Amino acid sequence: MSMLDDFVEHAAGPSAPASTSMGVAYRGSTGLSNGGPGRAIDDVEYEGFEVEDGEEEEEEDAGMVQALETGFIPSSRVATSLPPLFSLSLVQYTPPSSLLCLTSANNLLFLGAHPLSVIIIDLNKPDELVTVDLPRPAPEKGSPNPSQTVPVISKLFVDPTARHLIITTSSGDTFYLPLSPGNSAVQSRRPRPLRLRQSITAVGWSPISGASSEAASSEPSSKGDAITPPSTDVLLGTSTGQILSLPLPPQDDIFKSVSISMTKPLERDLQTVYTVPDGAAITGVAFGFWNQAGGKKGKRAWAVVTTKDRVYEVQGNVSTTVAGGKGGGWAEEVFKPVREGAPKFQELPGDPPNWVLRVYLPTAEGQSASSLPPPSALAWLTAPGLYTSPLPSSPSTDILIKPSLLPYPSLDSAGPAFVRSPLKSPGQTAIPISVVITQWHWLLLYSDRIVGVSRETEKVVWDEVLPVVGDEQALGLSADPVSRTFWIYTDRSILEVLVRNEDRDVWRAKLDKNEFGEALRFARTTPQRDIVLSRQGDALFEQGRFIQAAQCYAKSSRSFEFVTLRFVDADERDALRIYLSERLDLLDKRDKTQRMMLATWMMEIYLSKCNTLEDIVAAESAMSDVESLTVERSMMEEDMRNFMTTYQNDLEPKVVYELILSHGRTDLYLFYANLNRDHAKVVEYWVTEEEWRKAIDVLNRQDSTELYYRFTSVLMRHAPKEMVDALLRRPALSPRQLIPALLQSPARDQAIRYLNHVIFQQHSTETTIHNLLLTFYASSSDSDDGPLLGFLQTCPDDPTTDRPYYDLDYALRLCKANNRVQPCVHIYSKMGLYESSVDLALEKGDLELARINADAPEDDDMLRKKLWLKIAKYVVQEQKDIKSAMRFIESTDLLKIEDILPFFPDFVVIDDFKTEICNALEDYSARIDELRAEMDEATASAESIKRDIEGLANRFVTVEQGDRCWKCGLPLMTRQFYVFPCQHTFHADCLISMAMEFLPAASLRRILHLQGELVPREKESARALLSSSFPSSGTGTPRRDKKDKRELATSGNAATDLLLGVTGRNKLLAAGDRLRELIIPDALAQAVSVVGAGVGVGSSKRSRALREGGGAVDEARAAEARKELDELVAGVCPLCEGSVAGIDKPFISEGEDVGDWAV
Repeated sequence: MSMLDDFVEHAAGPSAPASTSMGVAYRGSTGLSNGGPGRAIDDVEYEGFEVEDGEEEEEEDAGMVQALETGFIPSSRVATSLPPLFSLSLVQYTPPSSLLCLTSANNLLFLGAHPLSVIIIDLNKPDELVTVDLPRPAPEKGSPNPSQTVPVISKLFVDPTARHLIITTSSGDTFYLPLSPGNSAVQSRRPRPLRLRQSITAVGWSPISGASSEAASSEPSSKGDAITPPSTDVLLGTSTGQILSLPLPPQDDIFKSVSISMTKPLERDLQTVYTVPDGAAITGVAFGFWNQAGGKKGKRAWAVVTTKDRVYEVQGNVSTTVAGGKGGGWAEEVFKPVREGAPKFQELPGDPPNWVLRVYLPTAEGQSASSLPPPSALAWLTAPGLYTSPLPSSPSTDILIKPSLLPYPSLDSAGPAFVRSPLKSPGQTAIPISVVITQWHWLLLYSDRIVGVSRETEKVVWDEVLPVVGDEQALGLSADPVSRTFWIYTDRSILEVLVRNEDRDVWRAKLDKNEFGEALRFARTTPQRDIVLSRQGDALFEQGRFIQAAQCYAKSSRSFEFVTLRFVDADERDALRIYLSERLDLLDKRDKTQRMMLATWMMEIYLSKCNTLEDIVAAESAMSDVESLTVERSMMEEDMRNFMTTYQNDLEPKVVYELILSHGRTDLYLFYANLNRDHAKVVEYWVTEEEWRKAIDVLNRQDSTELYYRFTSVLMRHAPKEMVDALLRRPALSPRQLIPALLQSPARDQAIRYLNHVIFQQHSTETTIHNLLLTFYASSSDSDDGPLLGFLQTCPDDPTTDRPYYDLDYALRLCKANNRVQPCVHIYSKMGLYESSVDLALEKGDLELARINADAPEDDDMLRKKLWLKIAKYVVQEQKDIKSAMRFIESTDLLKIEDILPFFPDFVVIDDFKTEICNALEDYSARIDELRAEMDEATASAESIKRDIEGLANRFVTVEQGDRCWKCGLPLMTRQFYVFPCQHTFHADCLISMAMEFLPAASLRRILHLQGELVPREKESARALLSSSFPSSGTGTPRRDKKDKRELATSGNAATDLLLGVTGRNKLLAAGDRLRELIIPDALAQAVSVVGAGVGVGSSKRSRALREGGGAVDEARAAEARKELDELVAGVCPLCEGSVAGIDKPFISEGEDVGDWAV
């Protein structure tokens, strides 16, 4: 075998190019042609562009949707525009010799090559081929020509899991080969001959793999492994009509084999379970198991056996699912009753060239070989036609529950939806060579073509010529239930039947059979679903099931006008409502107009239905079925409420209100208003109905304050207490906007209750509210002033003005107008008019009220005494009760007996108040004694202070020669100096300059005045300064040169200089700074040098000069000025007092360079 022979590859054959055949539209020839089996691919015509299947299907289905409404279905659009459901693909493999047979299972191909070779191709590993050669039988003795008796392979039988292979030859021999799929290295290449003594023509495989006999159940080989396959059972059909039962793999114990008359031994556990009555060759065997109905234990087995013209059905209860053993296993249990009685069969006479029985396993995509489902359909080639039937999945009386005989398609029929070649001869009806069952079709193989027939419609949907060459002939057709692949083999080649969208047209077939649920399940595109739903709706409408029809119509794209008019004409308002509801659910939220129209229409339908039911109930109130009508009406009303709740956003409130009111449904009116939170309409309704408490309850259940302002007036007139209770629960309300309603309330006590709550609980400060409450109190018909006075006394005051929030003037006018005396007195007191308040109280004779107001001005004793004198005068002169007047004096500490004596008459008898006068005199005497003692004590203190002052004149301080000035650091004795008790010493000029730094502006102004008196200005320039004769230091008194003098030139008057400023300065100086600049410390030091003996230091010449310079000044005045100046500059130590006075001054003065402080 060459290297090309070892390579297996699937590629698109000439009949179906891999790259283009799936996407083009084919057009088959409709006329006769001389093309035969070897017709070239060029003879096939192509038409149109490459399009997607979905696009073509949607275009076709859209036309169908339109056709449903118009009734016109164009005949030009047929299925030929779609790609075929099946296509052929030539397998690029050249067998080493002519093929005899082929079978497939579990993605493996098993080829029988001439004469006795079995080739195993694993499609997952196509380059790993396994070739098994069967042993050639020895020629019989006496044969004249041994070479002519060489047998060939007849048939191959493989189980669906591809673990067991049975091979039969033309000589009647049978071989068994265990399989190891996917593992060619361990695959056995030595087939074992089976000792059967029968020629096998059919094999039926057990659907239960891995079972074993009871005796071998504990053996490890029963479950199988990679080399040893799991045990299974088979039913073997022979050429003599016998049914044999045999467990696989066969046992190799030759000593336990059965031998009769020294002939060939038989296989262990081989049993002949049945022989057909006519002894005809068995052409097909299939069997399976059902679970017992009702959860019973055990199984029920069934078997179907075919000959060339008969099909037998056998079933029965079995106790086991394994064959063999002492009891013969399940096969013996099933066939034993048939042997003893008449079998059930059906005869189809004829002599077809091939007898094929196929079963279909409904496997899914990616189905595991270890869990295959039981068969669900059966097909049998007979002479009259294709015999088919579904198989039940549970126990049934008949195994073939719905048998049918399908005539073989006539090759000149116009039925095929796809034909790739001209027909050979018109009217020809040939019997197929083979058949396989797919999920939705039967594939019929002829000698030169293959035909696909729909299992749903029983119509030809595919017809394609086989690409055979010359005398090449098709031999058979095989199906792999696991990988769901289909294979055609000739004597020279292999073709694969490719399946593409096999269920594409199932929806249409189901639709034609009115199986709408299944049609919807297989409909892929939206137009397809539309067609199914439209047809289903039409069918339901014709059946009178209008509600279901409406639901189907709503899900389809059927014309809205068509459907609605159809229901309106039929007067089916309920169905119309269902349809509108379904369409409303399907509409996009953005289609607001359409949704509103549908929702409004549904509202009208609901209302009409409710009214109709209500009329029926009212008319038939005496009938027995009125209860059911009442329940229906309640349900309809509940549905309507649910509808309004669900589609609230799609309803226009104004339109809905008008609709509901036009039907007189106030209950729904209130429900919809509450649903929309349109509380205004609800309150308005209850107010109209004069249901005041219900209206207030609605107000309490909503949050809008505007409704309170709108309805409080009417509600306060009819239910004031309940309305005020509602107002008290709403602190957010504005009392100002409720004033009109409060004024209209007939129950003033309720209005007062609300205003008191607003003022004292909510702490309202609005003058209008306080005035309103004051008005209610003052204008009350009750003459008791207690409530009004209580309000005036407890009303809160404005903390910023200490006055009440109400208008005092208005309150006074109102109280006077209503003759409220006590409130007027209180208001006078609040206004600070205490005299008026006391006068009014005395005018009305209310002495106690006058007393209270007399004590009101607590901070003004004079006013209080005056007020008390008024009261006393009233008591003495008006009441003329001396004893009461005396007791009155005792109630206050402001009045004495002498204060009220002038009020007594001139001729009053003193005996009535003699005791009081004596007591007053005694008090005066005691007071005089106290004052005398205080004066004596003060005189003693003054004498003591005088003595201390005289002693201070003799106090002295010792000054050392080396002491220095704390200001300039120069020796202290060099010029005039001061010594303080704190031991700080300063030169006189240094002391004055330091004192100027902390003295206030008033002291500086006084010093400047004294300087003007002691130092005449006309002699200032000629006077030599005291410190000019001493050396200067960095801390001494500042000197001024001529330039400085020019800059500091003044007007000669200190006040003028302070107001006008000094020319040339950059900014306006403070008054204190200007005063300090005008003071000359050296001159002042010379002026005070004459104060105190021994304090000044200087020569007699200087003293005379000073005396001569000051001759013009009065000596007494000069002495007083010097003393005052000395007290100002030397009153305190500048270091001690200055540090305390300057503690709040910043380190960096304004305008100073900050860089000077850098470290």
